[in-house]
Amino acid sequence: MQTIHPRNSAQLVAIARAVHQLLDEPRILDDSLALSLLGTELRDAVVVDPFQYNDPGARSMRAGIVARTLLAEEYLDVAVADGVGQIVVLGAGMDSYGVRQGTTIPKVCLFEVDRPEMLTQKQAMITESSLHVPHNLRFVPADLQQDDWVDVLVQHGFDRHKPAAISCLGLTPYLDVEQVRRLLSEVSELPPGSCLVFDYRVCTELLNTIEQAIVAFSERVFAAMGEPWLSQFAPASLVEELETMGFAEVRNFDVTELNRRYFARRKDGLQVAGGGFNYIVARR
Repeated sequence: MQTIHPRNSAQLVAIARAVHQLLDEPRILDDSLALSLLGTELRDAVVVDPFQYNDPGARSMRAGIVARTLLAEEYLDVAVADGVGQIVVLGAGMDSYGVRQGTTIPKVCLFEVDRPEMLTQKQAMITESSLHVPHNLRFVPADLQQDDWVDVLVQHGFDRHKPAAISCLGLTPYLDVEQVRRLLSEVSELPPGSCLVFDYRVCTELLNTIEQAIVAFSERVFAAMGEPWLSQFAPASLVEELETMGFAEVRNFDVTELNRRYFARRKDGLQVAGGGFNYIVARR
């Protein structure tokens, strides 16, 4: 079967999560809905030949997506256990957390925020796959480059006066530096008990030559899909900025730590190659 290429980064990420279910042993992220959210044609192509999405670059990217998803969901689960009653997924794309977990946390309000056309595409995939949308999941259309996403959330039932746990994966590279800072500042104004998990690009000059080559290739891939990367940060400076904004606890995870946390001693050698992205957990 000829390789069917994804049309956007959301599909690329969903393919990575789906291929993890099919190829990687042991599987560490259980995301049985990833295939369903691809649509019939792309799903069938992945199922028939997942190895077409298994070159070294794709394996490394898959490891990064699996790791960041596990990290975010770990902290979302901790927040729920601590009594936080609102979960927000910014730039939700084809992420399956709300559909997959909504029924297990029925008293928690779940919000998925993304561009209207992306949410329309996702809801079409949900309908096509006969998936059940939990009663506590709300789809919130917003352009995160332009809209005041907190105000839009409030219009859909979000309470800005109560703590929230926010997952923001694969979004900040598509915002410019000031847009990222504005997003972080808006989260910092939420009540104590709120938390944010997000990933971000590391400044190119802080990477070694091989890592810079990997990043340059990835930039070309995403730019070709019409999704150019716009921002990058120095980890130490970003952590300091978050602390200055009022976050009580800020923890930065680099690739080495994620590989040790999730991919140690694997027979298949699955791991993230290169330090182009870091990951932060920030708590109010």
